[in-house]
Amino acid sequence: MKKIFLALLLFPFLSLHADEGMWTLYNLPQAVYEQMKGYGYSLPYEKLYQADDAIMKSVVNFSGYCSGVVVSPDGLVFTNHHCGFEAIRSHSTVEHDYMLNGFYAKTQADELPNKNMFVSFMVEQKDITEQIVTPAFEQMSSSDRSIFIDSIETAMSKDVRAQDSTLRLEIKPFYEGNRYFATTYRDFRDLRLVFAIPKSMGKFGGETDNWMWPRQTCDFSVFRIYADPKTNGPANYSEDNVPYHPEHWARISKDGYRDGDFSMTMGYPGSTSRYLSSYGIEERYAQNHARYQVRGVKQEVMKRHMDASEAVRIKYDSKYAQSSNYWKNSIGMNKCIDSIGLIQQKRDFESQLKQWMDSTGYFADQLDFGKLERLYRQRIKVMESYMYFAESFFRNDELSVRALRAHNGSNPVGHGKRQHIVFKDNSESWDYDTDREILGALLKNYREQMKAESQYLPAFYSEVIDKKFDGDCQAYADYLYKHSKLLKKKARFYPLKKSFMKDPGVSFGLDLTDVMNDLRLKLGLLNDSIDEQERLLCAAKLRMEEDMPHYSDANFTMRLSYGQVKEYNLGGRPSGYQTKAPSLVAKMKMGDSIEEYKVEPEIVDLFKGQDDLQLCFLTTNDITGGNSGSPMFDGQNRLIGLAFDGNWDSLSSDIFFDSQLARCIGVDMRYVLFMMDKWGHADRLLNEMR
Repeated sequence: MKKIFLALLLFPFLSLHADEGMWTLYNLPQAVYEQMKGYGYSLPYEKLYQADDAIMKSVVNFSGYCSGVVVSPDGLVFTNHHCGFEAIRSHSTVEHDYMLNGFYAKTQADELPNKNMFVSFMVEQKDITEQIVTPAFEQMSSSDRSIFIDSIETAMSKDVRAQDSTLRLEIKPFYEGNRYFATTYRDFRDLRLVFAIPKSMGKFGGETDNWMWPRQTCDFSVFRIYADPKTNGPANYSEDNVPYHPEHWARISKDGYRDGDFSMTMGYPGSTSRYLSSYGIEERYAQNHARYQVRGVKQEVMKRHMDASEAVRIKYDSKYAQSSNYWKNSIGMNKCIDSIGLIQQKRDFESQLKQWMDSTGYFADQLDFGKLERLYRQRIKVMESYMYFAESFFRNDELSVRALRAHNGSNPVGHGKRQHIVFKDNSESWDYDTDREILGALLKNYREQMKAESQYLPAFYSEVIDKKFDGDCQAYADYLYKHSKLLKKKARFYPLKKSFMKDPGVSFGLDLTDVMNDLRLKLGLLNDSIDEQERLLCAAKLRMEEDMPHYSDANFTMRLSYGQVKEYNLGGRPSGYQTKAPSLVAKMKMGDSIEEYKVEPEIVDLFKGQDDLQLCFLTTNDITGGNSGSPMFDGQNRLIGLAFDGNWDSLSSDIFFDSQLARCIGVDMRYVLFMMDKWGHADRLLNEMR
């Protein structure tokens, strides 16, 4: 007990907060489970992970970027509207705009299949650290470690598939690479869109309200898992497939919640860095600045073209939403870092950790804070430049994407000098004029941001833009779009022929590749050393606080977070813990002046006389990207909501959790059911969930 008290005394801001944590389920610490019971969880531990009706069996990884929950014996899945955004968009046309008008499949035959979408059920997880971390492993480079882990993963996967061919296994590092867990999954790849409300409600408030409270967004969509009719197991899409009958599904509560009630989320949080050093946070700050600076430029062009054309809006709705989400997140995270003095707090902790190391001798010959600082000082400007480069030229306009792929990652077909590259026609997903202007704007912006780091300007700036276009970046972008064959349908490119480099887009891609490789090489010279020092920093913290439970950073594996329904206080103003229909109606009335509050007249009518309808609510649950769509359960494993956002004051949570201010925002299941009933008249779905 003396050791625990000392740790709490010396390191209060980094000690385990009651509601903090993204906990793996198979090894949930007893102290955490006891705290959950103290908050109001009323079921045995087995109902979380081990029992036939364990609630984790209803929770899914949704398509590798979100979370979801199965809610019926016929495989209905709830996730967020923004998680289903691309599926809804991909089925939309100007004539049948499901994004704008919503969608309801009145029969199972009307449910829409989706390419490259899936859900994964976690089957098992176990600690395999002793098989991985040996003295020889610790001497390996990061690339050699990756090869070694891949070999272990391949062998274990073979054993798993021999027992059940529908399973897959993956190995991931936990606790900054100090431990390794193997997780077994079952993937279902026939996932069909069933129900989506209009974008005006599914994304109500848009960027105006994103990461803000109070919220009224009805952020949900509904899909269905389909399975092999003979085995009820995974199968590729087929018209013969039938609805999947899950082992367990979540029951929906209509009782709601009160202030102080227990709340639990389960889902797949993507990435956190709460063990990160103060020097790592400084670097993250610089990366955040680069991200939001470039995305602001790109989004201005996208928005202008989307506002001018419905066809363009449909193509770019999802791209704009994805870009703007972490544009605002990066702004908010940096403001939180500043407002709470996080870098200095981390420095204080590191100083105290060093004192503990000096007094105990633990890690004295391994963890070197001076070395860690020097390494980060060498890397920070390179990393910032790489972020500007990546945000400017990766996945923005179609020509840049293809220009880079022509030199990186495109596998030619054919033999000898007849080997060639052909790009798939994806013209339905981008617009010529929009992309052309995006490239011009980002070329100009990249040069301006790289004034102090001009060594990272690709050669085409001096050799082509300045000499042939008098420094006009947009003119160069126009030239590329007009004269490169990269965007021509069915055009063939022969990498082994001299004519390959004559295409201006291919030449553009080679210059980009040269800079990209230079940046990656310089980062690579430092990454292993920094990663090793960060691993040791985490290990030292775990050792110093060995009598306290610790969770690993998020890495898109299933996690549990527990807490309470609870408001927060900011500057003497109580936030309230829930919103009701009148607050939505009040915002709707501002629709003429704030576009993101504008909804269809028939939807306005739905909320007349619904003054007691609960919409969204706050909990102290831990949340980050990837948690979107995570089910929110009460103390009896009943579904009360879907997590969809955090508040503005939680935006530093990826690197530091503030239990006083950080909140998870969820959409109330009663709001979801109301919209399915009153707007969608989805009786067959409502009956299915009873």
